[in-house]
Amino acid sequence: MPVSMLPPSWLRQTFIPVLALALPSCQSYEPAPLDITQYQHTLSLRAIDVEPIEAFCQRLTAEGEDVPDAFDLSDGISYAEGEVIALFYNPELRIARLEAGVAMANRDTAGLWEDPVFGFDGAEIVSPSAPFEFGLMGSLTIPISGRLEVEKDRANAAYDTQIRTLVDAEWQTRADLRNAWARWTAIAERSTLLANITGELEHINEIATHLEVAGELNRIEHRLLRIELADRQLQSAELEVQLIEAETDLVEILGVTPDTAARFLPAFPSVFITTVDDITARLIDSNTELAVHFAAYQTAEDTLRLEIKKQFPDIVIGSGYGTEFNDHRVMFGLSIPIPILNANRAAIAEAQAKREVVRAQAETTFARLYRSLISAQTTMRVNRAQRDQYENLIVPMLDAQAKDIDRIAELGELDVFVLLQTITRTLETKEKLIALRVDEIEAATTLRRILGPDAFQNPTPIEDHTGDVVAGGSQ
Repeated sequence: MPVSMLPPSWLRQTFIPVLALALPSCQSYEPAPLDITQYQHTLSLRAIDVEPIEAFCQRLTAEGEDVPDAFDLSDGISYAEGEVIALFYNPELRIARLEAGVAMANRDTAGLWEDPVFGFDGAEIVSPSAPFEFGLMGSLTIPISGRLEVEKDRANAAYDTQIRTLVDAEWQTRADLRNAWARWTAIAERSTLLANITGELEHINEIATHLEVAGELNRIEHRLLRIELADRQLQSAELEVQLIEAETDLVEILGVTPDTAARFLPAFPSVFITTVDDITARLIDSNTELAVHFAAYQTAEDTLRLEIKKQFPDIVIGSGYGTEFNDHRVMFGLSIPIPILNANRAAIAEAQAKREVVRAQAETTFARLYRSLISAQTTMRVNRAQRDQYENLIVPMLDAQAKDIDRIAELGELDVFVLLQTITRTLETKEKLIALRVDEIEAATTLRRILGPDAFQNPTPIEDHTGDVVAGGSQ
């Protein structure tokens, strides 16, 4: 550019301070490559961090939750310890916390004024005697519509929705773990039961071998006994596979390494259900899934408010300085849209329709939960009655029958058909008893899941973009 076309020095001095003020407020990009190999290395070396888990246990205790008094993982991992570990390391909860962090970032930056706009126009007239003409103009949007406050309300509602979604995910994770632990324990107990019966069959088979040699037991009856023994041994191998699959499910829920499964301690988890007078009111007030829909509906309400606010325009004012034909001028500007043609009608209509969708989702969710609640109450009552019958009537008679057969066998008298019938009935009955126990736990877990916690629970920590912990666990 020729020297005559350059702006005056004072004009350059104006640009430089403006840029100096603007640049420090801008953020710089820092790449963060995705390194799955490094993550895999970290995952393989992951150890359960007890210290933050103990702190979390103290919080759960304050909220009235049943948690272990202390963590001592050297003697194995109990269900109570596993439940707290899952809240820290479950992979789906990790994603839910990060999504809550996104909503928190939106909340913290919502409702900001638009940046001012600075403009410059310059012209060099070709005529030799003409001066360099320029114009400087700055404009600022004044949000008189109140839109920014509604944006803050909507961002807060969206953040509340994510927090309630996280709480619901944690509550669901605890229910999933309780059911999975009960199923794994049931397989472990069935395996132990089958091992005991197989041991008895092996002992009786030794006696039968001596009886056959002595001619007191025919070969056909002895073969039936050996077939039964081989069949039970095959079932034991099948249960080993099922046990590994159930352990894999537990590992996935807890978010720990596969070798941790060797430290799990089998035991049926207890389920405490608060007695309430009005289950409908409790469902509405405390169900964590329904709470998500309530928060989502508030977000839809604020979205509609925001779209309505947008039909009322904001004012853009500007001022500047310039020259034209050696005349120095101070310029003013004002602009305001007139909402008579568009008036944001499409966005308002869409927000109204979406609000009705969210309303229907909340109502249908309530109806589904209420049906599940009644069904779970009936299932638990029937299962408990059946289990009492098995425990108090049928199992004692079968145990007495088995003891009598053992005594008779020791005396050298063996009725193979009675023995096999007793073993089959005993195994079926005790396996049925175990299955009823699992069904009862699952029904009770469904009840607890639907009725919700006794008090609103804050989620385990999430971190904002600065790394500061603002709310539960580590990953």
